[in-house]
Amino acid sequence: MTQDQALAILKTGANVFLTGEPGSGKTHTINRYVEYLHSCGIEPAITASTGIAATHIGGFTIHSWSGIGVRNSLSKYDLDSIAQNRRVVERVRSARVLIIDEVSMLSAQTLFMVDAVLREIRQSDQPFGGLQAVLVGDFFQLPPISPRQREREEGVLFAQSSRAQFAYMSSAWSLLNLLTCYLSEQHRQEDVVFLELLSAIRHRALLPAHRALLKARHVPRPQGIVAQLYSHNADVDRINKEELAKLSSAERTFEMTSSGSEHLVSTLKRGCLSPEDLTLKIGARVMFTKNDTTTHRFVNGTLGAVVGFSREAGYPVVKTITDKLLCAEPMEWSLQDGSRILARLSQVPLRLAWAITVHKSQGMSLDAAFMDLSDTFEYGQGYVALSRVRTLAGLSLAGINERALEVHPDISAKDAEFREQSEAVRQTFAKMSSAELAIMQANFIRACGGTPGKGRTVSKKKAGLTYEATRVLACRGLSLKEMAKERGLTATTIISHLEKLTAGKQIEPQRDLGHLKPPEIHFSKIAAAFEIVYKKERRMLLAPVRYRLDNRFSFDELRLTRLFLLVK
Repeated sequence: MTQDQALAILKTGANVFLTGEPGSGKTHTINRYVEYLHSCGIEPAITASTGIAATHIGGFTIHSWSGIGVRNSLSKYDLDSIAQNRRVVERVRSARVLIIDEVSMLSAQTLFMVDAVLREIRQSDQPFGGLQAVLVGDFFQLPPISPRQREREEGVLFAQSSRAQFAYMSSAWSLLNLLTCYLSEQHRQEDVVFLELLSAIRHRALLPAHRALLKARHVPRPQGIVAQLYSHNADVDRINKEELAKLSSAERTFEMTSSGSEHLVSTLKRGCLSPEDLTLKIGARVMFTKNDTTTHRFVNGTLGAVVGFSREAGYPVVKTITDKLLCAEPMEWSLQDGSRILARLSQVPLRLAWAITVHKSQGMSLDAAFMDLSDTFEYGQGYVALSRVRTLAGLSLAGINERALEVHPDISAKDAEFREQSEAVRQTFAKMSSAELAIMQANFIRACGGTPGKGRTVSKKKAGLTYEATRVLACRGLSLKEMAKERGLTATTIISHLEKLTAGKQIEPQRDLGHLKPPEIHFSKIAAAFEIVYKKERRMLLAPVRYRLDNRFSFDELRLTRLFLLVK
């Protein structure tokens, strides 16, 4: 199925499972659908199964969005408590479309709980409370980590389903009557040979030539500054401690505090990714371990580096990979019984991140990575780790075992089933006329309270919507090239949109466009030239600046730099 065919099906309001191999365009298709919904006046709920995945799509984790939090099971009392949470209720009741990315890492149990919460809050017997469900992912990626289920003092809902590992095993999946859209085209063309290698692992058709490619990428240790991926937490902890020790700056340690029964505190600690004693130095690479549900500055998985400590309380100041400066103040993890807190932890929501586990890397896209897959123990770990890098040239392997090249046999069979389902869906929709499809799509938008064709209106209204579409893509972290491709516009036009949005205070470059800021070595030179020109002309003129810099920088680079200077 092509991206356009899948998009047309999504627009009808059908519940959809969108899947496909890496590079098939799942994220691109969802971005187009979200833009379409925005153009019709509809705000979709964008979530993901993990914090890192949520970082990439600019949304919540489904656990946070639905209010289920760290729960592994759900009692009727829990359900009542969630249904009284004002923020959760507002989110759920206002939603019309719910997108869940990286669904492969969502357990059947969690899908059950989400379904129960949505039905309860929306007072509906329909699956997901009547929301359009859009589940996105690839089950060849890693399965959910299944924590041991514990007895609860009150009755537990869905106890019978707790043994089901994959989301598609839940009855909630079946009740949604999902239409499978299996994207079959390949759009990631940076390295065709590498894509063939990944496809061979996926289809259990690895040849000696593929093994030779991997063998040629063997190096004993990391070359330069690259991400490091390992199968086990013990290796990750060891590498992070070694890297921290190399820093000459003074260290500061932040101790976790707790209250509540020993058993419940222990349960919380197992689910908390921040260590009990967090030792940091300036220069330390870190990852946030909790969602900022108040101001949404970061989510679990946001990466950065410590650049200092606050003067007032001495808390770490982190510069994220998108150049945001954030003070990481202590946050709480808690277990509640209604309004009563049974146990709580407080800690700075960070952990060291020179090295991370393969599980935590899921959803990342890296230019280069060093990985040791010699101790891989789970189906799919090798496939996930290898597919994090964009090209074979970016891959460095310390070692790899046979397990790393295996995928779950059940998933192979299920994948064939998904492909058959997708083909049946494609044929069904191919028989529909364009008029029939348009009526279905318009009816869905009206049912959601939107306006069909709103994005095609003319004049200033149209301009406002096209700027908004660019704003949404920019705030999701897309590059100029990616935004231009998404919108079917030139990079120069996209910059014009960003200038208009900045002037109208609809976007804040330092906060929202850090990923577009030119490299510091370029930025400082261009900024200095602008300062000289401004003192003389009293205007931020481009041509004189470019002339002063001997035409070494493009007008696009100058305009992007000017965006950050205008708001100072």
